[in-house]
Amino acid sequence: MITLQRRQLVGHDILLARHGNHICSMRVDHSNGRVIALLDDGSLDSAPNLISPDLHLPATIRSVLREDWKLFAAVSSGAVILGGLLFGTCAALAGTWAGSPEMVEVLTAYSAYTY
Repeated sequence: MITLQRRQLVGHDILLARHGNHICSMRVDHSNGRVIALLDDGSLDSAPNLISPDLHLPATIRSVLREDWKLFAAVSSGAVILGGLLFGTCAALAGTWAGSPEMVEVLTAYSAYTY
């Protein structure tokens, strides 16, 4: 399954924790998914650059939106369409009520609408 979540890059952090200020330079080996560091004494060290894909990180608002954007888009579109229909219906009813002298008389004569 293809996911759009960004994988956590940790190779630099692992090497910095191991060697601190003894690192001269670092490079990323994309083909092997590792970060390689050249140390002060001329030796090399490497660390994996990705957290295990089996590790399930806690869900955040961004990850939920990234995974469920189609659902949220569909619900939002439905809400906008339903709101537009409701607004149009209310506007049509208000127009017919205001045009009818009997309805105007009923609305103004009813005691709940007077102060």
